[in-house]
Amino acid sequence: MSEAVIAVENLSKRYLVEHKPGSQGHKRYTALRDVIGAELRNFARQAVELARGQHPSQRREIEEFWALKDVNFEVKEGEVIGIIGRNGAGKSTLLKILSRITEPTAGRIMLRGRVGSLLEVGTGFHPELTGRENIFLNGAILGMTRREIAKKFDEIVAFAEVERFLDTPVKRYSSGMYVRLAFAVAAHLEPDILVVDEVLAVGDIEFQQKCLGKMDEVSRREGRTVLFVSHNMGVINKLCPTTIWLDRGAIRRHGSTAAVIREYLSQGGLNRNRIVKLDQLPRQYADGEDVRLLSIEWLCDLPLRHGDEVKARIVFETRGPVANLAMGIGFGDLSGKRILSYDTDIHEGYRPSFARAGLYAVEVQIDALPLQPDTYVLDIGCRHGDSESLFDMIPAALQLEVLAGPTTPGFLTTYRHPNVRLNLNGRWEWSVHDSQSSSSNYPRVISRL
Repeated sequence: MSEAVIAVENLSKRYLVEHKPGSQGHKRYTALRDVIGAELRNFARQAVELARGQHPSQRREIEEFWALKDVNFEVKEGEVIGIIGRNGAGKSTLLKILSRITEPTAGRIMLRGRVGSLLEVGTGFHPELTGRENIFLNGAILGMTRREIAKKFDEIVAFAEVERFLDTPVKRYSSGMYVRLAFAVAAHLEPDILVVDEVLAVGDIEFQQKCLGKMDEVSRREGRTVLFVSHNMGVINKLCPTTIWLDRGAIRRHGSTAAVIREYLSQGGLNRNRIVKLDQLPRQYADGEDVRLLSIEWLCDLPLRHGDEVKARIVFETRGPVANLAMGIGFGDLSGKRILSYDTDIHEGYRPSFARAGLYAVEVQIDALPLQPDTYVLDIGCRHGDSESLFDMIPAALQLEVLAGPTTPGFLTTYRHPNVRLNLNGRWEWSVHDSQSSSSNYPRVISRL
C-alpha cells in the first residue's frame, strides 16, 4: 500500500471576528491604518473614562470563528481527492494551510514532497515581473534549480499558450492568461502534491479540458497527488474517485465520490433559492468584459417538477454597446453531460443589440418541463450571434432537483435517470406485423390494433 503523502491530524483554524455595536452584522473592508486609528481612539476614550472615575465601556465584541475544527484525513500517493462544500465550509482555508500560506491554530499536517498550489488568480506571481521571470521565480520557490526549470520551460510556455506575451509583465495579463500560465507552472514543475482551487474555472472550456487532462496525467502516469476544490459536481465526479465533504469546518463525509455527492445534494447542496446571484460564481470566460451575468430568478414554484411550467428571469449587465446577443440555459447530468438546451434565438433568430451600458433582463418560459425526475446541473451563458464567441458562461451554476409532477407516469418516479421525456404532437400507431414476409426487407402490416 502506498504511504500517505498528506496526513492531517486534529487540524483547526480559528479567526477572531470583531462586531461593533450598531453594525447589525454589517462588515466593511478595513485597512491597517483604520485598525490602528480605531485602537488609538479606543485607548484615548478609555483613558478619559478612567480619569473621570467611570468604568471603561466596551465598544466592541470579539467572536471566535472556527473555519476548521478537528479535521482528520490521509491521502495516499497518486490519489486525486475532491473537496466540496457550501461557501464558508472551510475548503479554501484547508488548502491555504496545506500550501503553508496560513498557519493552523491547532493540530498538525505532514506533507511528503513539494507542494504546487493554484489557489487564486496571481498566487505566487510577482505582477511587475514578466511571464518568463515568473516561471523561474515559481520554480525557485518550489526548490528547483535553474537547469531543472529551463528543461521544462518550453513545455510550460506551449501548454499556457502565452508565447506572444512571455516578456510582458504579468500585471498586464488578462485573468485567463494569468491562470493559464499559473496552472502550466504549477503542473509542469513536478510538485509531488498539486493543490487546485476554483480558480481553474477561469478561462475557456478548451483550456479547462486540457487542465483536467493534465491533472489526470500527473496522478495516473506520474503518481503525483492532487487535491481539487470545485463547486462543479460534474467535474469532481469525473476527475476524483474519492471526495471529502466539508460542512462548517468539519468533515461531514469522506468516501466514494458518487456516494458523497449524492448525500451532499440531498442534504442541502441543491439550490432552492428563488433568486441566485451569479456575479461571484466561477465562469469559463472571464475575459469577456462586454456582458456579465448577474442573477437568475425563478418565477415559478420550486422545486421544479416534470411536466410543469417553468419560468425564470436572467438579469445581466452590458458594459458598453453590444450587438447580436443570444442567451441560453442548459440542463446536464452530474457528470457534466448536456441533456437539454434552450436558446433565445433557436426559433426566430432574434438577437437584440444594446446601444449603451446598463442592466437588462430576459425571461424564459418552458410550457411543460420535459426532464424526468432526477438531479441536474444548470449552465447559463450568452454568446455573440451565430459565432461560438461567448460573452459570459457559468458552467454548473446551480444544482437542481426535478420532482415528479401530477402528470408524471409512475415508472418515471422509480426509474430515476437524467433524461428528457418529450410529449410532442406526434403519433404512435400499433400494429401486427408478418415477420415471415420475404417480399421486402421490412415486415408487412397485417392489421392495426
